[in-house]
Amino acid sequence: MSLTTPAIRSTQSAGVAYAGGAYLLWGVLPLYFLLLAPTGPWEVVAWRVLLSFVFCGILLTVTRGWKALGVIIRQPKLLGWTALAGVLIYVNWQVFLIGTLTGHVVETSLGYFINPIATVLLGVFVLKERIRRLQWAAIGIATVAVVVIVVFYSSFPWIALSLTASFGVYGLIKKKIGPAVDAISGLTLESFWLIPIAVVQLILVAATPAGITMGQYGPWHAALLAFAGVATAVPLLLFAAGTRRINLTVIGMIQFVTPVMQFIIGAAVLGEPMPLERWLGFIIVWIAIAVFVIDLLLAGRRGRREARPELV
Repeated sequence: MSLTTPAIRSTQSAGVAYAGGAYLLWGVLPLYFLLLAPTGPWEVVAWRVLLSFVFCGILLTVTRGWKALGVIIRQPKLLGWTALAGVLIYVNWQVFLIGTLTGHVVETSLGYFINPIATVLLGVFVLKERIRRLQWAAIGIATVAVVVIVVFYSSFPWIALSLTASFGVYGLIKKKIGPAVDAISGLTLESFWLIPIAVVQLILVAATPAGITMGQYGPWHAALLAFAGVATAVPLLLFAAGTRRINLTVIGMIQFVTPVMQFIIGAAVLGEPMPLERWLGFIIVWIAIAVFVIDLLLAGRRGRREARPELV
């Protein structure tokens, strides 16, 4: 048997741990952001941008990554892609915070339940990838779920669909950039492009009657708010480390940890309303996810059979 098997298993185990850690942290983020009350979503995102940039600067110094960042800066095309990625992740952060801080955590979970299926659609229509029959079935079922929620619940799920679209296209851009931009450099540049937006948001928040809350509600609140940069950067870096070590089939199954946790937090912990119509929509979504996961498992099993090395 190949002597590299223990090393491969160790790498895969580390990848699962990294990716699992990222999705667990993303799953509990709603509770963290709720602790920041009375800070509103616009101020939170502004601090999130600015403090992520500071945190990434520290990481670049510690890891001696400034040289790699300099290489990226000298490539205008890569800079353009990081700017677009920054805009998309800004939209994602802002919509997520609005949903979380206005009592719509359940709807944010719906967005991340649908996201893997939307990613497959982007692969088909943008990257011209071919997908399997079960994947088409999952897409069709998920579409039915959205229609059910819109028609019977009489509420357009704009939060969920905005999160799905922004993070799906963000992932597509990250895939297109590929290994040319490492995780820390990428997040540094994405945060950098958003600094003007964050500054304008803080100026506008300062002009409101409530004003800027940083430092106005005691040291504990200030410390929690200052932690926003770390809370933003760490899951993204763990995710990047995980995806380099395990295949997308495993990632595809692990990523449902986040919306499951957010759904439980919204429905069970925060007591958000779950009328019959919304339950029906979510049940249909979960059926689509079950089909999607079954397809991933079958594809992974076929891949392992085809790639199985001969004993030596």
